[in-house]
Amino acid sequence: MIPDLPGPVAAYFQADRLGPDAVARCFTPDGTVTDEKSRHAGHDAIRRWKAMASAKYRYTSEPVSFVGEDGRILVTARVAGDFPGSPVQLRYAFTLDGDRIAALEIVP
Repeated sequence: MIPDLPGPVAAYFQADRLGPDAVARCFTPDGTVTDEKSRHAGHDAIRRWKAMASAKYRYTSEPVSFVGEDGRILVTARVAGDFPGSPVQLRYAFTLDGDRIAALEIVP
């Protein structure tokens, strides 16, 4: 893991290994995740999104670089698992609100 990731972003990648509840706690109460063209808003929806993603595939995501751009933290991560085309590099665009994530968009 990149040691200089902002706290909430580092917490997200750590929580991603722990499960849906840990991931949901990284977000503001009205936080959003956009992944595979679907938007998930609020802790319950984010928890369901993570549970479904974890049930569908086993994977790990390892940040390899990040930059700050237009008020967001853009992380490139190597994602490897039991899905077609593995491994891939995905881009995670985080918008932070204090010590929580207000929005996350995941794109290829």
